[in-house]
Amino acid sequence: MVKVQDLDTFLRKMNKKLKIKDMNNQNYVVDDVQRFVKHIKDFHSSGSSIHEENGFFFVIDDDFRSSISEFLK
Repeated sequence: MVKVQDLDTFLRKMNKKLKIKDMNNQNYVVDDVQRFVKHIKDFHSSGSSIHEENGFFFVIDDDFRSSISEFLK
């Protein structure tokens, strides 16, 4: 039975969508969360910068990275 609960938790996390607001207060749903997080880690890992994705612009700073980390938990 424990395995079923673990699977249930895994499936809920898989189906969880990352919704973020851009600089213009527009909602954006990240389709591929793993790709998005990898890009943020590779290109926006420190300091403050702007990321553009599909016409949406985001300020990437420590607060943004913390929010993404919390989402992944």
